[in-house]
Amino acid sequence: MRVDQLVPALHRGDAIGDTALHMRDFLRGHGFAADIYCLEQDRGLEDEARPFAAFPAPAPEDVAILHFALPSPLSQALTQVRCRRLIIHHNITPPEFFAPFSDEFTRIARLGRQELTSLAPFVELGLADSEYNRRELAGLGFRRTDVLPLFVDFSKYERPASEFVRGLYRDDRTNILFVGRVAPNKKVEDLIRVTFYYKKYISPLVRLVVVGKTGALPRYYESLVRLADEYYLKSEEIVFTGHVPDEEMFALYRAADVFLSLSEHEGFCLPLLESMVFDLPVVAYEAGAVPETMGGAGVLLKRKRVEEVAELVERVAHDAGLRKALISGQRERLARFKGRDLGAFLLEKVTARK
Repeated sequence: MRVDQLVPALHRGDAIGDTALHMRDFLRGHGFAADIYCLEQDRGLEDEARPFAAFPAPAPEDVAILHFALPSPLSQALTQVRCRRLIIHHNITPPEFFAPFSDEFTRIARLGRQELTSLAPFVELGLADSEYNRRELAGLGFRRTDVLPLFVDFSKYERPASEFVRGLYRDDRTNILFVGRVAPNKKVEDLIRVTFYYKKYISPLVRLVVVGKTGALPRYYESLVRLADEYYLKSEEIVFTGHVPDEEMFALYRAADVFLSLSEHEGFCLPLLESMVFDLPVVAYEAGAVPETMGGAGVLLKRKRVEEVAELVERVAHDAGLRKALISGQRERLARFKGRDLGAFLLEKVTARK
């Protein structure tokens, strides 16, 4: 029996790609023939996935799992294979976030929602990486749905962090960290406003570090650079790192004082869990799947008043008692997440019959 995964693009360090790789290794370890087929992959990942053109015709008892996050030819292909068909829905950013910055991204987001809806009659089971995403699938007409949280390989976080990078950021500044692609739904502009307020009214020794690719939406990134200039934030006070290797990202988690997310749309938000791994207190706006991922840990914001957020960041960064309580709560949440037997759940779904 084969259990193959279809992924439009396999990227290094991407939550979807990491999940697909982890699932593949798990399935192989349990005796299944399992491969990943994709349309494109990052350089250096050629041995981890096969081109979709080589996808073999599956047998009726085989399983094809499509990771859905954007429209692609793989969606139409899934409707045509004669085997058991599942999807894992990783969320689609609503098009209205892109409208001010990119007609093309707005079109793609709208098409993605339409394409996802079109799959409902063909899919035996719609899995989602959060209850928030599962409800979306049910609302789009998928008959059977369930939640399969991200497969996270926590062992990778045990690898050494770059001591050089950590040393660069361990100075007298309060380091506010955000990890995620630089996209409009992430509301990086709100992070910049909080940093400006912190600098002006709390302490000039502050630094916002944004880790994530900046090139996908140039107009949005350029608007952020202009906003930072308008607030007279210098290069040492706001840093866009772009995509960085794991050892550098781990160092930034370790060097940070607070993880701050003011994103307004999240389907899961893996960096929240990563912050818990590194005992980094989290302050996050209560949007999308964020409350579900946090599971009662960290600090959730019901509103985004800049002055309130900045003052809270100051407390979380420097109040030893509060930090200790937050870290303790986050460790408990992380233990609960790790305690789920996702492997058994996955095996049940791929071996179950209709």
